[in-house]
Amino acid sequence: MAYVNRPGIADAAHVVTTEQILDDIRERHPQHPQIAAITRIARTVGVTTRRFVRPLADVARTEEFQPRNERAFGDVCALAEHAGKQALKEAGIEPSDIGALITFHATGLAIPGLDVHLVQALDLPQTVTRIPLTQVACAGGAQALGLAASLVRPARPVLVAGAEALSSVYQHTDTGLPSMIYKMLFGDGGAAAVVSVEPLQQPGLHIDDTWTYVHRDNGQPTEHYYKLRADRYGYHFDSTRAAVTAVSQVVPRLPWLADGWQPSFGIIHPGSPRILDLVTEAGGCPNEALVHSRASLAEDGNVGGTAVLRVLARTHDAPPPDGAEGLLFGVGPGFCAAASRVRWTAARRPDQM
Repeated sequence: MAYVNRPGIADAAHVVTTEQILDDIRERHPQHPQIAAITRIARTVGVTTRRFVRPLADVARTEEFQPRNERAFGDVCALAEHAGKQALKEAGIEPSDIGALITFHATGLAIPGLDVHLVQALDLPQTVTRIPLTQVACAGGAQALGLAASLVRPARPVLVAGAEALSSVYQHTDTGLPSMIYKMLFGDGGAAAVVSVEPLQQPGLHIDDTWTYVHRDNGQPTEHYYKLRADRYGYHFDSTRAAVTAVSQVVPRLPWLADGWQPSFGIIHPGSPRILDLVTEAGGCPNEALVHSRASLAEDGNVGGTAVLRVLARTHDAPPPDGAEGLLFGVGPGFCAAASRVRWTAARRPDQM
């Protein structure tokens, strides 16, 4: 269907360790009844460092919705802009070549949105087709890439660009165990990639087929499994245990597995160590295929929808063999999933094309 060229990556400015976050939780909630469990989780959360757009002391400050939201949107725009410029450079094309723009983010509410900002900031054609995805969250990157593969046309590549300022969800007004886990999981960052019919400068991934899915558990809706909530202090992610265990029900529904297909590499959204384990246990891909997803989780944390593009960038640094088949997969609020059946295409010299 389409090639996904090497992504452009934008890192937030401040490296924050899990130990620093644990210290902050202990300081703010010294009498928390589950402090022992929070400490144990910090050792097993799978994240060593992540990056925030601002120092931890600023991120942890409680404030009203409006200033927090305005900063989050500004940070999302800056990160996505940097990543978009890098993605165009990696693909070896000009902004004027772009035929469509797909943006994704869940933090930073604004109208007009990230899509309009990037048209101006990247000097994209004023007539570019724009598709903003602002409610897909952790599944955003996977869904945007699949959508781009269905939209792309010859000589009209699609730019996929997104960012998250998930540090805006770092709320000490939330004291439940899930919110404490999110403090240790989430990070900030941006990512973008050019999707094209033709193999451009660094093709890497070829999308052969795509799939999207909204889950029902025994016929019942699952919107409450994992959702974003807003109040006077900003954004809050709420979830239940079912948000993790549902992965075991979703992965077997991938249409390609019924034919005995087994990918040899994975571009899997690193939502948490348990989610990655369940993808393997449910037959999505072998454990050794998750090396880049686990490394991304350890060093970047869960960076929302941008994470699959970050895993893809790592795959370029240590690629599978030419022609190897893989799975790109992400899950998010709803409870929804997006996936692509992919294969690796090594970059070729001009005289080989």
